[in-house]
Parts: sequence; structure tokens; C-alpha cells
Amino acid sequence: MNTSKLNASILIVEPDQESLTQLTSLIEPVGLNVIIAQTGEQALDMIEKSVPAIILLNSQLPGMDGFETCSRLKQHQNAQAVPILLIKAMTECLDYRQVLSVGSVGTLTKPFQTNEVLMHIHVHIAQYQKPDTLVPENAQLKQQNAQLKQENEQLKLKIKCRQPTKNTLSTVEAKSCYQAKAQPGDGGPLLIGQSQPILKLLKLIRCVSDSDLSILIEGECGTGKERVAQAIHKGSAYAKGLFVAVNCSAIPSELAESEFFWAMRGAFTGAVSDRKGYFELAEGGTLFLDEIGEMPWCLQAKLLRALEERKIWPVGSSQPKPINIRVIAATNANLLEMIDAGTFRFDLYSRLADDIITTPPLRAHKEDIALLVEHFLNQLDTDTEQTKKELSQAAFTALENYDFPGNVRELKSIIKRAWFHCKGKTIQPEHLSLNKKRFAPKSQQISPVTPLNSKSQQSPHQTPTDVLESVQAEYALMTDEQKILALTQKLGYINNALCQQLLRADHNRAKYLLGKMTCNSLLVRSGGSRATIYRLPIPPQNCTK
Repeated sequence: MNTSKLNASILIVEPDQESLTQLTSLIEPVGLNVIIAQTGEQALDMIEKSVPAIILLNSQLPGMDGFETCSRLKQHQNAQAVPILLIKAMTECLDYRQVLSVGSVGTLTKPFQTNEVLMHIHVHIAQYQKPDTLVPENAQLKQQNAQLKQENEQLKLKIKCRQPTKNTLSTVEAKSCYQAKAQPGDGGPLLIGQSQPILKLLKLIRCVSDSDLSILIEGECGTGKERVAQAIHKGSAYAKGLFVAVNCSAIPSELAESEFFWAMRGAFTGAVSDRKGYFELAEGGTLFLDEIGEMPWCLQAKLLRALEERKIWPVGSSQPKPINIRVIAATNANLLEMIDAGTFRFDLYSRLADDIITTPPLRAHKEDIALLVEHFLNQLDTDTEQTKKELSQAAFTALENYDFPGNVRELKSIIKRAWFHCKGKTIQPEHLSLNKKRFAPKSQQISPVTPLNSKSQQSPHQTPTDVLESVQAEYALMTDEQKILALTQKLGYINNALCQQLLRADHNRAKYLLGKMTCNSLLVRSGGSRATIYRLPIPPQNCTK
């Protein structure tokens, strides 16, 4: 964290003395002059006398609350350009659309984390104090981007003009790829293989491409779900439009609505112009929703409405906008188990899964390994313009005997590493980096979760610590939140102490995750402050609409 002196003032509107003391101790060492107000009325009076570089404003204030105070501050000419951060408690769930609509740039959560507070202050004060530097920097970046595009076009032309030195996969591509070409610049076919599982997959792709069905692609990580979606797009009536791929797990929940559904100018601070969302970018084309199981619960209903009505409601607009796109979703999780657990909507699943395509794992079509290896080697030979390399029979045998838990993506990575480790022309087994621990890949999605009114799966002779110790290895591949849900399912409850043991984390980390999951309706809190426990919510009734 940059701790250089800021030489600016900060207005803190906070009635709680303990919070004021903590914030002051964090802020004063970085050179900020702290101004304190305890009510919204006092803050409005102080803005008349001096203009701070940033304002930290408690959402819960006596009298005029933080939202109204923020809105009125933004109407004052002295504070229109001043960034305002709303302070909220860990257990307080805020509507981020409302947060942005009143002019706030974000939130800070109690108890305060030093790095989080200082990061927000440095970033927003830098933007407030030096707005003019952004214009020349943006112009410079545009110039560099244009230069890179030109160099990329020259490189693609150079590769195109090279004559192939060996007849490799041209026949295979013609037979097994049903004319499904890669995205521009990808330099290869979308799908490779002549095995029965791949031929069956290609047949399914042909059947659904010309239809208007919503497609759900299921399969393990690395099996090429996005490439299947691209192949469907290329063979459909939407091929003239863009193929827009979105990883649902990589979008912060507080930004998801504006990222998907467009944001109008002035909808929130920083929205100086209309900003297109993913639906708008994919207009006339295909929107690919990868890891759909990771989509926040609060956004699932809005996505369902958009798909049902073929309209979106841009953030900040009172009028809907028609859309003409095809939606393809993909997941490596078991959505039906998530529906039982109450973390995925049944009606959204029904809308997305007009037809389901399952991508086969590589261990189910090992006869295609030779074609895939040759394709990856040819790509490396072309990209690097070095001496061609080939695979020895011993190395090929080692690949055939390997399970590939990471599937085709792992095979590509293995070949790439071997190509660079091999200094000669022939890749040997010692050049291959294979996982010596043989295992079948597990889905990262947890098993069905026990509702509140269901009996716990814990043995009557097992203590919570016994259960915790017995499942540590089983949870190794899960995220922290998945581990919490899985242990809660086994025990019937979880508390902060068990969460700390499970994640090997401190009290604050456990408290933060449990509070966040409660806000997102993944857990239900009960008990007093000294004996707080968290249980799983009762799954909603399946909607057949």
C-alpha cells in the first residue's frame, strides 16, 4: 500500500466515538487533516466552510440518515466533485443500486480493515486531485493500443503467408469440425477429434445451431464448453453478431447489474456517459454466460425477467430496452443440486436449459489425444518460428496412461511446457509434467444442502471437531464459501469458531465471510451475540412458470 503523505482533508460523518477513534488512527499518519461531524446537518454546515478531498459517511445517522445526507451533499456545488464512501456495519445489507443512485462511489465495512480503508482513500483522492492527468494518459493508451493492433495484424499476415511443411490436421478439421472456425486471430479449429463422443457432440451442435433454443452446456473444467458455444454461435442465425463471453464468477455482485444491463448517464457517480452492458454488446449475436452457477442470487431473477420479456431495464432508466440475442450458459457445477440447496433458481434453470449438451472429459475419448497433440505442436511451431518438434512413442504412451483431470486444457498446458523444456527435436517422457497423484476430478459444487427442518447428517457419536477433521481433505478443492456451506450441511449449523478451524483463518476473516453469506441469503443467523450460529435457509418452492 502506498503510504505517501496526501496533504489533504477528510470529512468523517460518524456518531460512534469508537469508530471515529479507529478511523482517525488509520488516517492521520498518511497526512490527512481529519474533520469530524456527527450528524448530516453538521456535515452540510461544514461543507459551506471548507471542501474536503473525500467524505466518509455513516449510512445510519440520527435524524437525517446517510442516504439523504449523501444526496443533499451531492446537490451542493462545493461537494459535487468530492467522492463519498458510505460506512456500513458487517450485518447491514445495502442495496448497491441505491448506494450509487445517491452519489456514493462505494462502501466501507465495519470493523475497518486498514488496507481497504487506505486503498479507497488513496484511489479516490488521486482521482479528485488530478483529473486533468487522465486525459493525456487516456490519449497515450489509445495510441499504444492502435500500435499494438497494427503489429498484431502484421503478425497474423505473416503467419498466414507461411507455407505448411507437413500435412497435419487438414483432413481431420474438414471431417470433424463441421466448418466451425475459431474466433478471428485464434488460428485453429474450434473442435478436434474423430472419436464417437466428439462426433456425437458435433451432431448435437448441428441440431441446435439453427434453432432458437436456449442451450445449457455442462461438463468438467477444461472440456471446451466455451468452444462448443462458439461453434453453436458460428452455425446459427446470430453468427453475424458478436460472441460475448462473460465469466459470472469474476463479476463483483455489487457491480453485476450495471455490467449486464447497461447504465445510463448520471445513474451513479462516475457514469459520465451511457455505458453498454453485456446484453447491449451482444445485440444481434450470442451472450455466453460461463459458470452460470456462480451468478449472484439477486441477479438471477433479473436475468430471468430479461430472458422472458426479451427486454432489459438499464440502470438509471425508467424505460425498458428490447434485446435480440441468443443466450448460451455453461457450468461445471450440478445446478439441480444447487436448486435443492436453495442457491439457484429452478425457473431460471428451466429457461436456460431448453436443451442440454454435455462435453465429454478427455479420458472418455483418449483416441483423440494424438490429433490434439499434433495440433498443439503445430501451433507452437508456427507461433515461435523455431524447429519443429515431435512426440516420442514413450511420451505418447505416458499421455495415453494419464487420466487428465484438467482435460483438454491440461493437455495443452502439458504440451506447451514440454515443448519449451525440450531442447532437441523429440519430446521424451521426462519433459512431461504429469500429476503423479491419480484422481478423478470432483465437481466444485457441493452436494445438496440440508434445509432447516431436515435432520443433520452428523453421526450421534461424532463431535463437530470429529466431523471437521474428517472432511478437511474432501473440501480441499472448494472455495471458502463452498466449504462453509458444505460443513453446515453436514453439521446442521456453523459458528465463528468452527469457521476459523475449517478455513484456518482468524476471527475477522470468519466473521466477514459469515456476515457476507448471511447478507446474500446463503445462511440464516440465529442466537445471541455470545452464541451466534448460522444455519442453511429453507429452499424456495420450485416455480413452474
